[in-house]
Amino acid sequence: MKTKAQKEVEVGEAKELLKKSDALVFVDFNKVSAEDLRNLRRAVRAAGNSMLVLKKRLLGVALKEKGIEFDSKQFAGSLGTVFSGNGLETASSAVYKFFSSLGEDKEAKAAAMTKILGGLDLAKKEMATREMILFYGQLPPREVALSMVLGMFIAPIKSFMYLMVEKSKKA
Repeated sequence: MKTKAQKEVEVGEAKELLKKSDALVFVDFNKVSAEDLRNLRRAVRAAGNSMLVLKKRLLGVALKEKGIEFDSKQFAGSLGTVFSGNGLETASSAVYKFFSSLGEDKEAKAAAMTKILGGLDLAKKEMATREMILFYGQLPPREVALSMVLGMFIAPIKSFMYLMVEKSKKA
């Protein structure tokens, strides 16, 4: 059992991360091996986010001081919290990619996806459902999406140029 001083340190660390964050993603790490948990932390850190494991009640205390109501009883078990300063989309993407890589077959992947519990958009002060996190996680990165849109704009111009070149060859 942790002492009051240890709990205060954890709440202080959570407050510092909350100051830099605009979104949270909650994951269940029960029955996840220690090596997989380290890999999750690495994946989250590589995306520019932070992960902290602390009691739900202590997370509720840190969020309450920021003015956000958090019902800790909505999640069963322990919570791993991913703090993101880059928005809900980047944190969701890193978490989704990690958990989708855990299972070899379809059933194992589905079981791994149940570890993603939901999120919290701190800017809007509203909860994000598990389905929203999974949806955001499947989206391509911003740069890829922009290149796809640009490709859609360029395609008709390329087709027109191809027609003009072929027409000039016949003449």
